[in-house]
Amino acid sequence: MGARKGEREWNLGLGMTDNLNFDSYEALVEYEWAPIDRLGFEVELPFTLYSPTNNQNANTPSNQLNSIKIATQWSFFVNKSIATSMAIGYINEFELSDFKNFGKPFIKGNVYNPFFVIAKRWGQDFHSLIYTGPMIEQDFESNEFHTNYKINSSFHYMIPNTKNFIGVEFNKVVHNHDFDMTIRPQMRLGIVDNLMIGIVAGIPIKKENERLSSFVRLIWEPKQKPIH
Repeated sequence: MGARKGEREWNLGLGMTDNLNFDSYEALVEYEWAPIDRLGFEVELPFTLYSPTNNQNANTPSNQLNSIKIATQWSFFVNKSIATSMAIGYINEFELSDFKNFGKPFIKGNVYNPFFVIAKRWGQDFHSLIYTGPMIEQDFESNEFHTNYKINSSFHYMIPNTKNFIGVEFNKVVHNHDFDMTIRPQMRLGIVDNLMIGIVAGIPIKKENERLSSFVRLIWEPKQKPIH
């Protein structure tokens, strides 16, 4: 929120989800940058690899590069006196065929995801955030559309004079009359200057096929180039 011109960030993420009949391993490469104040862009390549559990005959999905994801966010309201900021943004996700059918077709669908974010700092070290918006998925072959609605809320405590924090995020998804929620305790720790590690656990509530998950993210912030 309130990105500053010249800020850049690389993310490398690795995670695992314990599903009912198979385990899934997630990996991502992500780059974020801000060409001007309050405006940010992001490009992400998320991968998923699958492994069957005890049931070797389970219908395990094929490994895949899930999509090519591009995003932008504009902080249209930043008020320091009330420590509140608001932003709107858009994520476009080009969904790709799995590796067994890669290129047949190359892009099988698209996800349209406009969103709204509001962030608030309470005192000096406590932060809260609400992220919400629809995810509209289009299948190009059938031209069918499926819509989920996401409402994510989080609360963090920033350790004074550091970039470290501990907190929890509540990921909520509404689809038709179905409601799913995953609780994600998380923390971020500085390793050396401009290099951090984020650790996230996932505890699903009312998830029929998914159990516990974990995710580790390596975050590198290159030094800003001098502005002449």
